[in-house]
Amino acid sequence: MEQWDAFCLAAHRQAQGQIVLTMKGKYGLKAMVHLAGLAPDSVAQVADIAEANSISKKFLDHILTELRHAGLVYSRKGKGGGYALARPADEIRIGAIVRALDGPLAPIPCASVTAFRPCDDCGDLESCPVRMIMVAARNAIASVLDRLTLAEMRGLSPASDLAAMYHI
Repeated sequence: MEQWDAFCLAAHRQAQGQIVLTMKGKYGLKAMVHLAGLAPDSVAQVADIAEANSISKKFLDHILTELRHAGLVYSRKGKGGGYALARPADEIRIGAIVRALDGPLAPIPCASVTAFRPCDDCGDLESCPVRMIMVAARNAIASVLDRLTLAEMRGLSPASDLAAMYHI
């Protein structure tokens, strides 16, 4: 937990007022943690997830649709329908969720692994000091987000929140 807190503090300081994670990404993570707390073979209705996590239902509908298209959740239609994780929480990496909702982790396109695009104003990618620092920043973020699973993130929730999420 201390390592996580240190990472968050360092990321906050580095951001210097910039948005590091969009609200869509944040709410998507909250919804995924909620779904990770469901009993096996259970689904959660959008309205219940939205209310429990203080998220607009309309916005959450959009987020869950993107997560479904990314193969991270599935939906069941009709009476008793709702959303659930498409895979066990210990098989879903936080980096995959963030990328599905917010796109590449890199601060600039030339530092991206998943959406690399050279800068128009850069003469030499290999020796560009801006790119070198941005690649290091991207790698630091990815090392945390790609290492942590949704199950581990859910484990960071206070015990009272965990008890409230699990319904039989």
